[in-house]
Amino acid sequence: MKRISFACEANNGLDSEMSMHFGRCPYYMMIDVEARDVVKTEAVENPFFNGHVPGAVPEFINKQNVNVMIAGGMGPKAIDMFNGFGIDVVTGVAGKVGNVLTAYLDGKVSGTAACKHEH
Repeated sequence: MKRISFACEANNGLDSEMSMHFGRCPYYMMIDVEARDVVKTEAVENPFFNGHVPGAVPEFINKQNVNVMIAGGMGPKAIDMFNGFGIDVVTGVAGKVGNVLTAYLDGKVSGTAACKHEH
């Protein structure tokens, strides 16, 4: 089983829109997947949504037992932190969580592209 976290803008399950930035999203959609089957979907509020705390989100996501973090964008330091926890990172995605999940499971989205803004 794999636990995948999606940075998203709303608590609408698989219909939630992806967020452009992993740390400044209001929710993380946690999806447990076994093979290609969704076992569980859970929305978790971002406790750091209203204030940027460098390093806090990767630690928080790690405590949720996540294997993969998927977001629209992410800075290089955060990518390194996630990788240090053994969490794979996929960035550069947009659209609905369900569509991104399907594309990920189909091997159509992978890899990271760091944000260009400063933290």
